[in-house]
Amino acid sequence: MVTNPKHTSLFRDIKQQENELLESIEYASLIQAALLPPSDLIRKIFGDHFVLYLPRDIVSGDFYWVAKKDDLVYFAAGDCTGHGVPGALMSILGITFLNEILAQRPTIYANRILNLLREMVMKALHQTGSRNESDDGMDISLCILDTRAKVVHFSGANQPLYYIRRNELFEISCDRMPIGISGFEERPFTDHVIELRKGDLLYLFSDGFADQFGGPKGKKLKYGGFKEKLKSIHQYPLHDQHELLLDAFIQWKGSHEQVDDILVMGVQI
Repeated sequence: MVTNPKHTSLFRDIKQQENELLESIEYASLIQAALLPPSDLIRKIFGDHFVLYLPRDIVSGDFYWVAKKDDLVYFAAGDCTGHGVPGALMSILGITFLNEILAQRPTIYANRILNLLREMVMKALHQTGSRNESDDGMDISLCILDTRAKVVHFSGANQPLYYIRRNELFEISCDRMPIGISGFEERPFTDHVIELRKGDLLYLFSDGFADQFGGPKGKKLKYGGFKEKLKSIHQYPLHDQHELLLDAFIQWKGSHEQVDDILVMGVQI
């Protein structure tokens, strides 16, 4: 069989472009990872904790954020529109804006941060509500832990908060609107205040775990199944919970492809 030199050259060019693109995305993942809070910082603030972070692609549209200012600890889990490179760009935008808000306008109220974050995202993406414009944005759950008053302020954009106390799981509801433009009338986000008790476990997460297809029938796990997973592991130390939750995800997924980025963050009071 005679090989066409033009075809061989074209194949090499395509392969070289693929390799260059892959190298660029892998380098982008290093930049994204550098913007995420390091485990040592989270451990210094919370002690025992875990972050289950599984990008569907090399880079992720999910992100987590942790910061401390005086007696207040800020932490959040975000889920940006899309995954891969588009989602990663939005995640960098989210982290940057949260840092900017905290530097300029520190507050004890979680909803105020989400209100400001929405304004900044809409302004950055030039979202005015006009037709044919970008509807990109993010869902996010954000907590502010007041270590002196022993309370947590929580606000969520399409993402709730779960906490477990004395073997019982509680859910704090979110507002059904995103950070960014939406088809609904925009209104201020809600600030929920939770009085803490020693030993309380708080879980922030994106929808990736619950939306994963798997199990014997190849269906979504859904939030009911996700809650059961958390309840089944919550008595273990948090660093062990990471491995147990990872194993549970792998077993549930089985031979199915991962459908979305995965993020679950657990801390103990």
